[in-house]
Amino acid sequence: MNPTRRTVLIAATATASAGAALAPAPPAAAARRPPAATPPYASYWYPDSLPAGRPGPGITWRSLRTWRPADDPDLAFNTASVPLAPRFTPTPANTTARRGQARVQALVSFGPTSGNPSQGSATADTYALTHWAYLDELVFWGGSAGEGLILAPNAPLVDAAHRHGVPVLGTVFLPPVAYGGQLRWTRDLVRKDAAGRYPLAGRLVAVAAAYGFDGWFLNAETEGGDSALGTAVLGFVKELKALAAAGGQRVTWYDAMTVDGTVGWQGALNGRNQAFFQAADDMFVDFRWNASGLAESGREARRLGRGRYELWAGVDVESSGPGTSVDWDAIVPAGEPHVTSIGLHRPEWTRNHLPADRRAPEDFHAADDRFWTGRSPDPARPDPSDPWRAPALSVADRSTVTRVPFASVFNTGHGLRWYEEGAVTSTTPWNHLGLQDRLPSRRWVVRTAGKRPAVSFDFADAWRGGSSVLVAGEPDQPVVVDLYATRLPIGADTVVELTSRSEAGEVNVELAVATAEPDAPGAAPPYRYLAVHPAGRRTRVRSVNGWRTVTAPLTGLCGTVHSLGVRLTTGRGPLRWRLGGLAVRRAGTPAPPAAPRGARVTAAGGGDLRLAWNASPGPVRHYTLHRLLSDGTRRFLGATGQRAFFLSGLRPEQGERAARFEVRAVGELYNASTPVTVTHTW
Repeated sequence: MNPTRRTVLIAATATASAGAALAPAPPAAAARRPPAATPPYASYWYPDSLPAGRPGPGITWRSLRTWRPADDPDLAFNTASVPLAPRFTPTPANTTARRGQARVQALVSFGPTSGNPSQGSATADTYALTHWAYLDELVFWGGSAGEGLILAPNAPLVDAAHRHGVPVLGTVFLPPVAYGGQLRWTRDLVRKDAAGRYPLAGRLVAVAAAYGFDGWFLNAETEGGDSALGTAVLGFVKELKALAAAGGQRVTWYDAMTVDGTVGWQGALNGRNQAFFQAADDMFVDFRWNASGLAESGREARRLGRGRYELWAGVDVESSGPGTSVDWDAIVPAGEPHVTSIGLHRPEWTRNHLPADRRAPEDFHAADDRFWTGRSPDPARPDPSDPWRAPALSVADRSTVTRVPFASVFNTGHGLRWYEEGAVTSTTPWNHLGLQDRLPSRRWVVRTAGKRPAVSFDFADAWRGGSSVLVAGEPDQPVVVDLYATRLPIGADTVVELTSRSEAGEVNVELAVATAEPDAPGAAPPYRYLAVHPAGRRTRVRSVNGWRTVTAPLTGLCGTVHSLGVRLTTGRGPLRWRLGGLAVRRAGTPAPPAAPRGARVTAAGGGDLRLAWNASPGPVRHYTLHRLLSDGTRRFLGATGQRAFFLSGLRPEQGERAARFEVRAVGELYNASTPVTVTHTW
């Protein structure tokens, strides 16, 4: 990779951040005081030897060679809780998106190498990626000669990606000499043991298995090597790939080091990097590619018995986002088979380019929608004059909504407040991607013969979490909003729950349900419309805090639901209607999950606490934590998918001698378990 593109990643040293908002937590009394509590951060290492001198503030130098899971104090905070979900490809939303051709990889820096919180932080200003439907692989990008070279992705990110069926890779970055790279770190990585094996290959696979992510992106850019080193690196990659494959993991190679051990970015698949491509699952082709070189690379991959879509053609969007000039016809030509896959470098431009006073969640999502779905607000009706060929125009979206029960409260994983049943239970801004729901895959497809209203995630009100779907405008004809492509089996006892509120205008709401696929790409699903109002004995209505929840049977339907949406019909005047929740489940009152067990304080210091507990048996969406005050009130503290939680800045309140906390398990349908209580004596 051209070193000038690395400036942001390599030059920085970060200070430790202050604690997490939707990611802090409580303790319990014990016979002896627990050790001091420190905030948990995403893990990073050097292969073995450490730099000279001392690390900067907030940085911890660690050797991967000495890492053991049993000695990792932050393992419980950093271990993903969501397995990689299987997904399917529905009929594409438009006529240009292809199934089974180009894939999309994204290299994203979610934060600095050091000081990247394990469980969110107290701000809504974050890169809250939501367009998972177009992604096939996510790389947790980063690394710094002054901090660490091997990065394990944090658990919230992995949980969000896995929920949408996207594998996540950690990064091994061996930087250019100009940015502090030392060839000894490459030699450390590929050093053999007495048996002729590569110990750090096994250690990388063990890290990914312990933390629950899906493999490694290898980026060797340190110059000065020779053919002997090239041979050693190739042997290392082969062993890493074999071990990774046995553990269900992946290895991606970056086009930098060549087989002779030197660094030379090829911009193509050729004889200088072919052996590394063959040793790995796929390869990121450096940005120096051209149309003829990519075409020949695709043909070369086929001659090697590999697929052309195992090559990611690098597209550097770090500086200009959708304003980047790209020869799209060299990668994803219109009207012809795609040539290779797409490798997006630093799409978090959609957040980073915004000025500080315009980084509200809605500003970010508007920019992110522009990047992933194009200038048109509707991926079913792309703008052919848009020079930015957004992924939605070329790549068919995917979905993981295949099992009942299914529920979503349209939580994007960050917010300005936290809501429970329409009531604000915390006014602290927050982010925690692990709390993100499975979100609508094609945003926002709107079908109407009249004026199109605006549809967006909105953060001014929510049913649960931090966001809802807002439909606003002055439609003069019925409006259908596509929500989910699904493969949900239904029976005579299947019901749908819809939670919404109207803020302006009279609106008749109907559930749109299709039990078959559209006739062709770009066509509307064959919806049937079911009234969402008290229409019969089996329909139940509940109103709480201005939100209305209707539970209705799927009368007259059977088989499999392929698409879910809503149809809105209004009278005159403006419309402001919010969708706060959607669930498909069996009739009756769902049983809550079992409570977690063994809640305990594992570290404490002043008002900083670490809490841990044993997982609830059975499926759990996440855990919530509350503080119990002496006047009987419960204060929301946070939520997480992990079995550990960090709280900072606590203090005695209302004259209490001990603080009491509750931990609850929350199920797929957002029903909560009984609490387990833990106490911390001040």
